Amino acid sequence: MLNVGLVVAGVVAGVALVAVALVFHTYAVVPRLSHIAPLPAGHGPRVSIVVAARNEELHIRQAVASLLSQDYHDVELIVVEDRSTDRTGKLLDDMAAKTPRVQVVHITDLTKGWLGKNHALNAGAAKATGDILLFVDGDIILERTAVSRAMAVMESDADHVTIAPHMDLPSRMLQAVTTFFLTGGVIALRLWDVSNPRSSAFIGVGAFNMVRAKWYRDVGGHTRIAMRPDDDLMLGKLLKHSGARQRVLFGQEMVGVEWYRSIAEATQGFRKNAFASLQYSVVLFVVLVLLSLVTSVWPFVAVWITSGTTQLLYAVAIAGLLLGFAKTAREQQMPLWLTVLYPIAALIQLGMLTIAVTRTLAAGGIEWRGTFYPLDQLRANRI
Repeated sequence: MLNVGLVVAGVVAGVALVAVALVFHTYAVVPRLSHIAPLPAGHGPRVSIVVAARNEELHIRQAVASLLSQDYHDVELIVVEDRSTDRTGKLLDDMAAKTPRVQVVHITDLTKGWLGKNHALNAGAAKATGDILLFVDGDIILERTAVSRAMAVMESDADHVTIAPHMDLPSRMLQAVTTFFLTGGVIALRLWDVSNPRSSAFIGVGAFNMVRAKWYRDVGGHTRIAMRPDDDLMLGKLLKHSGARQRVLFGQEMVGVEWYRSIAEATQGFRKNAFASLQYSVVLFVVLVLLSLVTSVWPFVAVWITSGTTQLLYAVAIAGLLLGFAKTAREQQMPLWLTVLYPIAALIQLGMLTIAVTRTLAAGGIEWRGTFYPLDQLRANRI
């Protein structure tokens, strides 16, 4: 007679072992930006850095200073201030008055059919004169050689280069939740296969999205993703599926961001694009939650209430899950002891996803940075 419990345990253990193997493989094959030699001085075309900034008064000075400090020989900096209600606009105008290299574009009204950030990046790209566009968020800090190193990759064999940043996270629980999220993201996005032109795997990271201007304009730029909260990822999808040569690198020493400051803030931020990443499908959401519970939470319960081979298989599953988590923590420069928080982090992450989806459905849309975007309009811009 078929032992269903044993079969389930075997499948869960197998999934965990495959997952940990993929995590280790990804960190082995995806290069670090810090290991790339900068492009020699004077080489390469102009790079237009386009920044979208809304209510970034805490970070905008340091962010702009890091962009101005880049050692690449030809950089154009365009900062688009998008309807800020704090001092962001004034701070940018003060910097522009002192440094002519800073071009500031002020957005006072949001065009219908656009998300604010996408609209701002589109406006900045329209003013760019460089052959290379680099889209970065308004709170990103770059090491001074980051652009020249990325350009070395671009000039060697790429049309789109995106960098996964180091995340400055103040609390240990937030670090644990983020590590769980990143471990799953490495697998879900198949980062190890992004550079393969025959693979459908794609990526785009808002912290650092560098693209050839010709490719950007040929795929329709941000006009194709005007209502996508996950604009960075979807730009990567458009480019990869149009034939652009795509490269992803880890940039922990080169690109930094204070992502969120608390679990509550992360939960709020997660509402922006969590449902979008599932193509606004309730079915996909339910399947993902159930699979996550079975593969990431259930083993920690089952190992205490089963016996024999079944218990051993769940122990193997737990070992695999923790090993993959620990590898991500190490690569992200986070304490390895966070591994003990794995099951709690998994439950919190699933709770954040559930809150994001249910509240979006209940409200009929998302509210992001002071603007409400109806769900039917968001759904209409599926890629």
